[in-house]
Amino acid sequence: MIFQRLIWAALVAAMMVGSVQSGVQQWQAVPIVHAAEVYEGQKAEAPDALATPAATMTHVHAESVASSHDEHGTAEAWSPADGVERNAWTWVANVLHAFSMALLVYAVMGVCLWRGTVMRSLPLGLLVAAAGWLSFHFWPSLGLHAEIPGMDAARLGSRQGWWMLAAGSAALACVSLAGLRGAWRWAAAAAWLALPFVVGAPHISADPLAGFSGEAQAQLRELGTQFIWATTWLSLSFWVSMGMVCGAAFQRWLRPVMEATIQRARPLASAGKAVNP
Repeated sequence: MIFQRLIWAALVAAMMVGSVQSGVQQWQAVPIVHAAEVYEGQKAEAPDALATPAATMTHVHAESVASSHDEHGTAEAWSPADGVERNAWTWVANVLHAFSMALLVYAVMGVCLWRGTVMRSLPLGLLVAAAGWLSFHFWPSLGLHAEIPGMDAARLGSRQGWWMLAAGSAALACVSLAGLRGAWRWAAAAAWLALPFVVGAPHISADPLAGFSGEAQAQLRELGTQFIWATTWLSLSFWVSMGMVCGAAFQRWLRPVMEATIQRARPLASAGKAVNP
């Protein structure tokens, strides 16, 4: 019963929040990405003399693959066509992402309910969403800003590892504040928040816009700043709408069933402790 309600509530939240996400993306982020892609083809190639051995081997491998494709026919990876098809698949991706985040928000709200919270569902949902925004966007973005097309960056694996460290540390800081008691919980939260910056976010030593002309660099830097703000508003709209929708859905479909289940489980737990002191 609870599992079915959980899935349906997550689907409702995913459809609504994913649609909001898609709309804000088209309004805020997509025009900036398209504007940056205009300059992407103007980037100069790095000289072969400065290329690293790994980059050289990659280049040789790419040339061999390209020549093989020329001999046996062109092989192109599928990608959605611009327009309705691309927008539709973007909406699907946003809905799937919102579905996974809704399940996470419901799980955290259920744990809070089990721990005896008396907070109403809507404020609780917004509080959990605020923790999600801090963990999945704000704290990682302090070290790794959103990047527009054409910008050079550190190795993908390094950036992914640091992002996971920053997101996990921020989540543990929220858990410390919510689950621990005493003044030292603030010290624990501060230590968790500081950890990823003690390690340090991976960055390249060169200019990330090296290879572009001066005019193109100026335009791309301006677009990069706009993109950082656009992704910030995009993330805020996602988590605010997630908190509101999940709070309302939790109150309507999940909280009554969970409270009844918890009330039935507590006498059984008490009886078990009495039998096995």
